Amino acid sequence: MSFGQGGPSWGPGDQHTPDWAALADESAARGRRKKWLMIGGGVLATAVVGAIVATAVISTNNGNKPSGSDKNANELPAPAELPSDTSEPAPSFSSVAPPPPPDPKDYISDAKKDKAPITVDGFFPGKKLTMGDRVHIKGATNRTTSCAAGTQGALGAILTNNGCEQLIRATYRKDGIAVTVGVAVFRTEARARKAAKQASGGIASLSGEGVPTFCRAGTVCRRTANSYGRYAYFTVGGFTDGKRVTTADKNVYAVGDDLTDFTFRQIRHRGEVQASNAAAAPAG
Repeated sequence: MSFGQGGPSWGPGDQHTPDWAALADESAARGRRKKWLMIGGGVLATAVVGAIVATAVISTNNGNKPSGSDKNANELPAPAELPSDTSEPAPSFSSVAPPPPPDPKDYISDAKKDKAPITVDGFFPGKKLTMGDRVHIKGATNRTTSCAAGTQGALGAILTNNGCEQLIRATYRKDGIAVTVGVAVFRTEARARKAAKQASGGIASLSGEGVPTFCRAGTVCRRTANSYGRYAYFTVGGFTDGKRVTTADKNVYAVGDDLTDFTFRQIRHRGEVQASNAAAAPAG
C-alpha cells in the first residue's frame, strides 16, 4: 500500500512497518531534485541578470557608440543633401574686357585730339616756380605765332620748316642767373621731334620784369633742346652780368634743369587732364 508521492512506504506483507530502505531512497531523490532546482534557479537568475545587463549595454551603445568591435562605431553621419535647385539666379560675368584707359600721351601727340587752349599761364602759371628748396622768380613772358621771331641763329628756319604754329616763352631768375624756356607747338609729334633733333642756334633770351638783357651779343650760354608729344621745348641760360658759362658753373645747369623738368611736367599734365576728361565723359 502506498500513500502517493511524498507519503510513507510500508514494507512487505503490509505489516504497517515502514520500509526504511525505500524511505532512504526517496529522501535521497528528493535531495537531488532540490539540488537541481536550486542550481536551475541560480542559472535562471544569472540568465535574467545577464539579459538586463545586455539590455543596458545595448541601450548605452545606441546613444554613444564606443570605438572598437562595432564596425560602424567610427563612421561619421552622412552630410545633409543640398537642394539641387534654388530660386536665386546664378551670377554671370561678361566675357568682354573693359576698354583700357586713355593714354595721356595720345592727347598731346596730335592736334586732332589736343583741343585744350594753349596759353602762357597754362604752361607757366603763377609768379614763381618752386622746385624742392629752390625758388625761381618769373620774369617776362611772350607768345607769338611767328616762331622764328623768338629765336637766334638757324633755329628760326628749322622751326618754320617743320610747321611751328606758335612759340611761348618765359624767363625765370635766381641768384644772378636767368633762364628763358620756349615751347614750340607743332601739328604732330613727328614734326616736333624732328625740330628738336635738328636744333641749331637756339631760343632767344627774353629780358624784362626785373631781368636785364642776357645771353646776347655772342655771350657763351647753355642751350638745350627736347620734345614731348607735339611740343618741342628749348632753354637758354646764363649770368645776368654777361659772364660766360663754363661746365664748372653748376648753378646755371641746375636752374636750366629745373626749367626743363618743369616744362616737361606741364606738357605731360596737359595730356593727363584731357585723358581724364575723356574717360569721365558719358559714352555716345
